[in-house]
Amino acid sequence: RMVFLGSGFGVAASEWYPDVNDTGYDYELPELLSPLAKYKQDITLFQNLEHANSKDGHSGSTFWLTGADRYAIPGQSFNNTISVDQVAAAQFGLETRYTSLHMDPGSDLTGHGPGSISWNRQGKPILGLPHPVALYHKLFSSDTLPLEQRQALLADERSALDTVLENAKSMKKGLTKTDIDKVDEYFDSIREIEVRIAKDEQWLTVPKKHPTQNIKEPAPSLEGAPAVEMVYDLMVAAMQVDASRVFTYRLPSDSFCESIGSSYTAHNLSHHNGPDTIRDSKLRDQTHAKLIAGFIDRLKKTKEADGSSLFDHVTLTFGSNLRLTHSLNNCPTLVAGGGAGFKHGRHLVMENKTPLCNLWLSALRGSGVQVDTFGDANGVINELFEA
Repeated sequence: RMVFLGSGFGVAASEWYPDVNDTGYDYELPELLSPLAKYKQDITLFQNLEHANSKDGHSGSTFWLTGADRYAIPGQSFNNTISVDQVAAAQFGLETRYTSLHMDPGSDLTGHGPGSISWNRQGKPILGLPHPVALYHKLFSSDTLPLEQRQALLADERSALDTVLENAKSMKKGLTKTDIDKVDEYFDSIREIEVRIAKDEQWLTVPKKHPTQNIKEPAPSLEGAPAVEMVYDLMVAAMQVDASRVFTYRLPSDSFCESIGSSYTAHNLSHHNGPDTIRDSKLRDQTHAKLIAGFIDRLKKTKEADGSSLFDHVTLTFGSNLRLTHSLNNCPTLVAGGGAGFKHGRHLVMENKTPLCNLWLSALRGSGVQVDTFGDANGVINELFEA
């Protein structure tokens, strides 16, 4: 399994990273990460990872898992590419009810703009589930509609899609190359919907599984840090029943700050304008570390049929495309879990400007995903596979 936890506003950098000269296995864990002390041997901290193409200091989430060049296409002000989670999902999702699960508290019923961390093959944002309640119902609520009605709804959806496809094909006559490219992009989106419908049909008669430990429906009032903790619980439950193997979570920002007692927005905290914002930034980061420690604890306690733990089969990453303020260098990056075969317990200081995509490529290959490269990667991080 793979889990990506994106914190779009960076960290309190001066006290989040270990000393740059204190590397290897015996490094001193920074105070802000002290809640993870129990699992120090299970995590790896990085320095000097970044995206060479990141030039927009206001897009801390957008390109984190893609490494794309926003201005790669002449004449367009925005471009993105597939995110690493979706590369993994194309392989891991073949056997699960949900190809991947994406949580995004900024989502709504109409979708969202370029704040997502999960992007499809066409470089379009993937709609996320906005609240733990939505994730709970997607995972465990039974559909009350009779099977025949659900089958009829999918048949109607297929019929409507066929009509749209025929109309789109007739539009191609007489179009310019630019317009044809746009229509082809539209066809790609239609094909993705076709795949989704086919998968819905495949699982239509398969009852949803429930974890061995009963998990209650979250309260709609959950926000901020309590909501994050509940999402982590639901992710563990989803892994336990093998509902999905790929998870992304665009972590809440302003509601998280409010839940820890801060009166500042996440954006204001990232600027560190004065002692109060620095204090609250540290509290935010330490709270995240505490929640990740709890997540690791639950993954370790949840056993597979062969006696191993879920943690042994998970690659969990916490990080951001931003360091702090609008700085795009030295992306804060923490990795845990045995899913990719990484040798943990170290502080790794890479050469300056090492591509963050090298980590994504390492995680993919270590997890058994057959890819030649990813983004602007120039190789894997060999140290991760060496004791």
